[in-house]
Amino acid sequence: MTGTLANPFRSLRHRNYRIWAAGALVSNIGTWVQRTAQDWLVFTELTHHDASTVGIVMGLQFAPQLLLLTWTGSAADQFNQRKLLMVTQATMGLLSLALASLTLLGVVQLWHVYVLAFLFGCAAAFDAPVRQTFVAELVGDEDLPNAVALNSTSFNAARMVGPAASGMVIAGLGTGWAFLIDGMSFAAVLLSLGLLRLSELRTSARAERAKGSFIEGLRYVRKRPDLLAILIMLFLIGTFGLNFPIFISTMAVDVFHVDAGGYGLLSSIMAIGTMAGALLSGSRDEARFGGLPLAASAFGGGCLLAALIPGYWPFAAALVVIGAAGLIFTNLTNSLMQLSTEPAMRGRIMALRVAIALGGTPIGAPIVGWVADHCGPSWALGVGATSGFAATVVGLYAMYRKGRGKRAQQDMARR
Repeated sequence: MTGTLANPFRSLRHRNYRIWAAGALVSNIGTWVQRTAQDWLVFTELTHHDASTVGIVMGLQFAPQLLLLTWTGSAADQFNQRKLLMVTQATMGLLSLALASLTLLGVVQLWHVYVLAFLFGCAAAFDAPVRQTFVAELVGDEDLPNAVALNSTSFNAARMVGPAASGMVIAGLGTGWAFLIDGMSFAAVLLSLGLLRLSELRTSARAERAKGSFIEGLRYVRKRPDLLAILIMLFLIGTFGLNFPIFISTMAVDVFHVDAGGYGLLSSIMAIGTMAGALLSGSRDEARFGGLPLAASAFGGGCLLAALIPGYWPFAAALVVIGAAGLIFTNLTNSLMQLSTEPAMRGRIMALRVAIALGGTPIGAPIVGWVADHCGPSWALGVGATSGFAATVVGLYAMYRKGRGKRAQQDMARR
């Protein structure tokens, strides 16, 4: 989809990246343990299978991506990225431990989850753009697409382990222990950041602190039709398609009637697809815009199959397709936007990317949850399928306009 094949693990030749990747893998496993436990806690323990409430929690957790957008990208461009990551990772670890304490003590209430989800989202809003742009400091621009793909491989390898492990922890020990595991896992990232060789970091020039830096980023994007098209595609799929906790939890409980173990297994099976997508992305040495509509159409097709095919295992197989296509799509947007953006602008552009991809969740998750509650989980998956096909149309139109512009320039040159 995106170029010629190359060594899918070439970023690991950088010592700093190896250390970072090891710490991130441990933390990613903890993150998936926590995500699965939080959805299960809200859906089965604090409510009576209320998908709309799961959507509200997701909305609160991702709303800060939009609310804090003015500051998050500027912070990534202006401050020392390694130190900023230490602050954000430590904060998220403490919030996870707070939820663990409330749950283990048996006093957790729904409003506790609401507040902690929002605070966690605030820390994550500052963490996401700097974590994505920090990869360039570890490996440089030459290996950036590969490092982005390997990060996704790590994240989705953890997805293969984390949800299933969370289901076993919940069934054997209780939900609170899953949150405790996540809180402790953040120590791995903090340790890896402390072990990096500062002399080997490829630090780029920091942007000057000035008023209007966020507006400058918007103006930059407005002049770039390719970036605008990517952001529109991200909004469609991120808002209405990347609502996997709702899709999987409602299908698992309301359609297949499985327990926490069966629910966690579905999330882990989906990770098989995302792992395949991550490895395929890493084996390409070039990111091309043409891969976006292909991945978006495959995502829509996977959601449509999941909605129409009955049975636990056929649904699980469709999740593999959804996971692979979604991962390829998001990885491509990451690489394309970073590599085509000036280094001093990357933090703001990536903050905008994350805000569009995740910040639409407060809009989409409650809508998709309402559809699942009132029309059925299959109809909610239909919404996801529509988002993929709509994004495909946007991508194809952008390619058509670009091709038409090139032909017009060639005609003018001939004259």
